[in-house]
Amino acid sequence: MSLGKNIQYLRKQRKITQEGLADEMSVSRQTVARWEADEIVPELGKLIALSDLFSCKLDVLVRENLTNDEHIYSEITVRTVKGFRMARYVMVTPNPEDDVNAYMEKWAEKSGLLACAPDAKRIGWDFPFVSAELQNRFGLRGYVSAYVLPDGFTTECPGVEYHDQIDADYAVITIYDPFSAAFERIPNAYKKIMAYLEVNGFQEKMNDKILACFEYVYEKDGVTCMDVYVHVDSVSKTAVYTIF
Repeated sequence: MSLGKNIQYLRKQRKITQEGLADEMSVSRQTVARWEADEIVPELGKLIALSDLFSCKLDVLVRENLTNDEHIYSEITVRTVKGFRMARYVMVTPNPEDDVNAYMEKWAEKSGLLACAPDAKRIGWDFPFVSAELQNRFGLRGYVSAYVLPDGFTTECPGVEYHDQIDADYAVITIYDPFSAAFERIPNAYKKIMAYLEVNGFQEKMNDKILACFEYVYEKDGVTCMDVYVHVDSVSKTAVYTIF
């Protein structure tokens, strides 16, 4: 464990310079550099202030090796995703992700989508409108699966709901090998995004016409990756437009 490496890692994750951290802690930049080099240890009051600033428990900051996360999570970025049209469906079952994804795969084949666009992107997100009784008594959860439709694609195949998503800004993090520990890595990605938004002055933005969040799973260099998107307040006009 290296306290200095933890401080440096958290500072960079939140895109704070050494000078900026020094100002926050009322110390010199040289002092921050010495903390990160493990030449000196911050006094207790500074450690508490650092844990508050980084939204990190003091015990975790001091005792754990946070840099182990670097091979699991990417840095968080804010992107503007261009509008798109989707076909979506929701299921409430004990295993909704697999069930609804299998349903949408069959729909995509039957509708001609995969013949038209074999690389059509599929996204998904939790369906929050499941009562506590259904969850606790019957073990039911909800999940939505959706295909992003290419321009000009039309079909009369029933069984889905269509939705038009407008341009929107998202905070995005990539999880590498997310399903090796899905119930730990995926929720933790959302926690990291929320901490990033708080530290950097963004806010989660609710809009009935825009997806609040979604996930996109793909393969890259033989590794399964998941990008987690959380809708945020608008950013500068210089934001890069991207679609997955």
